[in-house]
Amino acid sequence: MNDMSYRNSIRRLTYVWVVTVTALFLVLVFLGWTMRSNQGTWLHISPRFFYAIMTVHGLGMAGTAFVGALACATYLLTRYVRPSAALGWLIYYMTFVGVVGLVTATLIGGFGAGWYVLYPLPFHPMGVWGNWATGLAIISLIVLGVAWLLAQLDLFRAIVSEYGFTNSLGWEYLGGTPKKEIPSLVLILMLAVLIPGIITTIVGAVMLVMYLAQWINPALSFSPLLLKNMVFIFGHTLVNITMYMGVAFVYELMPKFTGRPWKVNKIVVYSWNATCIIVILAVFHHLYMDFVQPLALQVTGQSFSYLAAIPSTAVTIMGLIGQVYHSGLKWKFSPICFYAGLTGWVIGGLAAVIDATIMVNFTFHNTLWVPAHFHTYFLAGFFVVLWGTFFYVTGSKLDAVGNLGLIMVLIGAYGFLSMFYISGVSSVPRRYASYASIPLDGVKWVGQHAAQGAAISVLILILGLAFVFYAIYSGMGSSWFEPADKDYA
Repeated sequence: MNDMSYRNSIRRLTYVWVVTVTALFLVLVFLGWTMRSNQGTWLHISPRFFYAIMTVHGLGMAGTAFVGALACATYLLTRYVRPSAALGWLIYYMTFVGVVGLVTATLIGGFGAGWYVLYPLPFHPMGVWGNWATGLAIISLIVLGVAWLLAQLDLFRAIVSEYGFTNSLGWEYLGGTPKKEIPSLVLILMLAVLIPGIITTIVGAVMLVMYLAQWINPALSFSPLLLKNMVFIFGHTLVNITMYMGVAFVYELMPKFTGRPWKVNKIVVYSWNATCIIVILAVFHHLYMDFVQPLALQVTGQSFSYLAAIPSTAVTIMGLIGQVYHSGLKWKFSPICFYAGLTGWVIGGLAAVIDATIMVNFTFHNTLWVPAHFHTYFLAGFFVVLWGTFFYVTGSKLDAVGNLGLIMVLIGAYGFLSMFYISGVSSVPRRYASYASIPLDGVKWVGQHAAQGAAISVLILILGLAFVFYAIYSGMGSSWFEPADKDYA
């Protein structure tokens, strides 16, 4: 494939991902609205259907964010390296098959084990879903996991082939001037995404193969604690590296608007190398309630959860301020998204650090504070950065339309999130299909009315998304088949 054909193929694949991700996001937001409306007594769906929705919503949002980030990472990396276009299309088709299978297993088959599919729950459905639904969900997740592992390995291959392993980690900067300068995008993707992502995706794949083995042979059994640890090593890291991909996009694209380079230096190298270790070890804050595990794991979880807030965040925020200060920046849609998205990342990260404090976690662990923090750095953080990146990638010029939509998106998002935080500090439990049976009238009242407030906020969010997505789509137009030269200017 010649260079022009390759670039056109990558761009068309990216556009397909843009349409797919935005469509999936809207569907999943609607499912979230359905759950909150049910908790607010405005709808009445069966608990069986609620937990099926909760499962596909959680797995779907995490997966949609990840593949949207991967699509943009691949597109932007083609300025420097050459990921496989053919493999990219294969990954898309595999993801499509996995999503169809997962939707079938949950919304039709009733599989409702939650995104965490904690062992042995999938194998003890108590008549709620059939054995076929468990098998289809496991196989679908394996297909998705393999596709995403292939995507990460291909980006890793492309980067190392061009820059070498040690230089792509920035180590040559520590000894002086590197033989070949590397972009910030490459450094962050290698250290905060690909290395931890490949390691933990393999862990997730092994876990799912163990699930599949038990589904095939019910006589098998495994340690619930081992499999619980494995699912969080995979799941926690997946959502974190997704957010770091968004941060990498800001490093790459903000200079396009400020006219200032955002180069790699020793401080940046030290910070992101530290993040590579931190993003893996912070996962142990999910193990606080498992008292049988070594105390060292609990201490590690809290320590590295605190450290996670320092190197990458401090360097990124200071760098972003330096990019903007006296730059004469025109606040168009994409840079506004980058600033607003990183703000959401910081707010959600601070809420996560609070929850990762052991003594606080004892109180907040099973409350709505937990979904509050991860919805913050996804809904008001990563996805806002992603919309700005999509807008840039498609070459849209409808900044005014996008800005109008973004205002509504942020109003809706923070209105929705505030209901989670208020519920969390009021001890409203998470994972409840209905609050009607809560014996404490005050907690029940807060839970139901906060859910209603959240449902209203989601409607505002959806209206804003209509404007944002219209602006993004307008950039594609006939450019699906135009030469790709402009993408690499």
